[in-house]
Amino acid sequence: MENNSFKKGIKDGLPICIGYFSVAFAFGIFAVAGGLSILQALLISMTNLTSAGQLAAVPIICAGGSLLELAISQLVINSRYCLMSISLSQRLGKSVSLADRFLIAFGNTDEIFAVSVSNSGFVGNRYMYGLILTPFLGWSMGTLVGAVAGNVLPTVVTTSLGVAIYGMFIAIVVPQAKRDRASALCVCISVVLSCAFRYIPVLNTVPNGFVIIICAVLASVAMALIAPIEISEVAIDE
Repeated sequence: MENNSFKKGIKDGLPICIGYFSVAFAFGIFAVAGGLSILQALLISMTNLTSAGQLAAVPIICAGGSLLELAISQLVINSRYCLMSISLSQRLGKSVSLADRFLIAFGNTDEIFAVSVSNSGFVGNRYMYGLILTPFLGWSMGTLVGAVAGNVLPTVVTTSLGVAIYGMFIAIVVPQAKRDRASALCVCISVVLSCAFRYIPVLNTVPNGFVIIICAVLASVAMALIAPIEISEVAIDE
């Protein structure tokens, strides 16, 4: 059975759209405060649907970092989408062509992936386009409104609102760290490494982009050795 209703996709994507708008609003303020123009902030959000990747990219861009730093940081941060796309591809129906798969991959975020695979059976191209459309608009418009607000509102207000983007990551990390000791240990390792690159001589000369890459890779490798995740077979409804 294939779910291929564009209208249902729109409906399922609305809650994601609302959530994305608020986060993207904070990103718009963050990007403008870092030195980007309103148009540049908007173009970043319209061509990249990845909050973590965008937040990591802005400091690199504003600091004049190299394209190599930017490319590697995005590869490391966004590599999880490869696994999500592979999993989602097994749920795509016969109506999804090769061209559709490329477009769906562009919009395959964490939340969109979770909603799409929660459907029983297969999902079609029209459903996926509806599911992606509303979050894309929410993310883009949120960035635009936030970037405009960053140029209009007083500095004290935009600085306060900019803290919301860090609050978002705290809200994501802390609950998981409280439930899982391995996640908490991974966070601690990342914090220690980040502090080392901040305060230890020589290490504090490493560009910010490479610091993100090194900390992410080292923390991941450490946890893979300390607390490896057991691989279990997951049955997919046919």
